[in-house]
Amino acid sequence: MDFFNTPIEGLCVLIPQVFADKRGYFYESYNKRTLERAGLCIDFVQDNESFSSQNTLRGLHFQKPPFAQAKLVRVLEGAVWDVAVDLRRQSPTFGQWFGVELSAENKKQFFIPRGFAHGFAVLTPTAKFAYKCDNFYDKASEGAIRFDDAVLHIDWKIDLSNAILSDKDLQNGSFAAYKENPCF
Repeated sequence: MDFFNTPIEGLCVLIPQVFADKRGYFYESYNKRTLERAGLCIDFVQDNESFSSQNTLRGLHFQKPPFAQAKLVRVLEGAVWDVAVDLRRQSPTFGQWFGVELSAENKKQFFIPRGFAHGFAVLTPTAKFAYKCDNFYDKASEGAIRFDDAVLHIDWKIDLSNAILSDKDLQNGSFAAYKENPCF
């Protein structure tokens, strides 16, 4: 597996070695020892999966401490534009975002440590999205920032006038509001 660091410390794109032949393909999508050798010593405790239609936008979500979560995300079917926003107030990249296309075809994975907001937009007719978390979900610890925040100015790679959003995501607060009361 190859590991590519992003311009934001802690974010990492993983590209597995895929073995393909006339039968199809095989690859190792997760190996604790391989991640530990790359400096990612994470104890994942929960796996999640979502299925979404094209132009669905989910995010930007995070869990507040003590239920903050690191995630290892990938796409099983289709393609998404996956985005992480640095919410760590002491970080030199506080408020910056990084995006990567994840797809069933490219098999890339994205490691997002604790202290980031996360979201994705579906680029294909449908997408099946899977992720591992290093902490259990806690509803009372949910946090979120608006997907279309003017300060963050995220390029979601879809026409936002066609975005399919949950009622809850339409209610998310601004990054400026988060900066007034940061939790990381």
